[in-house]
Amino acid sequence: MTTSFTLYNETWLQQLHHLTTQLRALPAHLATPDDHQRCRHLVNKLLSHYADYYRVKSATSHNSDVLNLFAAPWSVPLERSLHWIAGFRPTTIFHLLYTELSIRFEPRVVEILHGERTGDLGELSPRQLNRVSEMQCETVRVENEISEELGRWQEGMLAEVVGSRGGDGGGVEERLRGLKAVVEKADELRIGTIRRVVELLTPQQGVEFLIAVAEWQLGIRSWGLHLDRRSGCESVT
Repeated sequence: MTTSFTLYNETWLQQLHHLTTQLRALPAHLATPDDHQRCRHLVNKLLSHYADYYRVKSATSHNSDVLNLFAAPWSVPLERSLHWIAGFRPTTIFHLLYTELSIRFEPRVVEILHGERTGDLGELSPRQLNRVSEMQCETVRVENEISEELGRWQEGMLAEVVGSRGGDGGGVEERLRGLKAVVEKADELRIGTIRRVVELLTPQQGVEFLIAVAEWQLGIRSWGLHLDRRSGCESVT
């Protein structure tokens, strides 16, 4: 799995960068039917891109190598330091959304109070904000449930290993199937959270949100590679 998924991950990140560039090229204000059609097409394409990642990730990780998902050799150390169950923590999406809202709202607060509107991500309606808060609470609840399930798996795996000393460890394979199921639940929550937020937003806001998510992922990758290079140079000297 390691080599094939490492290559896939590199290609996937390159395509993510390309799709993000296309999103940035959209007009700031979607004025024509063609603008709206192209916006919907690119948003759906990017959501499919995320879905493909988790589909391939699941398909290429058999029970015997599901532990590689936690080692994640295709990721740089900085990325791995931020992982929650073999990927990003879903509630991070809401922190990104609130940060982006604040960045866009604060410089324009006077204009907004005077009724000037752009319809961007800094202008979420009360209904949208209320729904975001509800979604965040629900995501925290599900995150906690999955974390508890992982905790139960760890306790069971420990008991299996201790109990099978001197035996053939036949129950380990079944335990690993359970671990893969936990990872898949976490992945479903990751992609589901992104989809639900996009569905809540207007097309323009959805584009801005997806660009922010992609820039966050690509930025962490870039910073991680930079830190690795710097660490390598320091170790040599």
